[in-house]
Amino acid sequence: MGHGGRPRHVQEYDGELGAAVARAQQGDEAAFAVAYRIVQPGLLGYLRGLVGDEAEDVASDTWLEIARDLGRFWGDGAGFRGWTATIARNRAVDHLRRMRARPRPAALEADVLELPGPHSTHEQALEAISTAEALALVRSLPPDQAEAVLLRVVVGLDGPAAARVLGKRPGAVRTAAHRGLKRLAERLGSGHGESGHGGSGGGSGRGGRDDWRPRGPE
Repeated sequence: MGHGGRPRHVQEYDGELGAAVARAQQGDEAAFAVAYRIVQPGLLGYLRGLVGDEAEDVASDTWLEIARDLGRFWGDGAGFRGWTATIARNRAVDHLRRMRARPRPAALEADVLELPGPHSTHEQALEAISTAEALALVRSLPPDQAEAVLLRVVVGLDGPAAARVLGKRPGAVRTAAHRGLKRLAERLGSGHGESGHGGSGGGSGRGGRDDWRPRGPE
């Protein structure tokens, strides 16, 4: 992890991303493709944590909106990550509202619809497992912790940027991410049981969500 708790590989690409976005705003289609290549993996991982198997469809809608509104964006590479994550989250909210009557809602549906650091062993634990397994474990966390971890570790946003996406205070997001990563590390240390249940971290999915929640609007 780099300064501010952001993954080093994300920081390394932000300069290239900012330059690509600036060129794309001038009509350079190849530059837009570069921006897509850099941002899409983290954005897709975030959406998989929110909407599961529907992530590809929601990501497509997200990029259509990004392309449409690109001229309105102002900022650097890190800012572009935050802007695209906000758009992705809004599209996920819309998708979940349309699909909430389905018998198998996404794990984070309820909390999403209700919404208006230094190197550590927790980050090491998350990075040591496969992407698919990591996402399955993250989705078993209380929703506030799950989304904070997704934004900080998968998308690569720093605390203030993640807080803007979630409409919360940076301290609340950092706390949620820390607790989520600690819980993941505990589950990994104990073999995390069946289907992500186990370890001393407590319940999964909707169970255990009362372990920590911000009180009121942040």
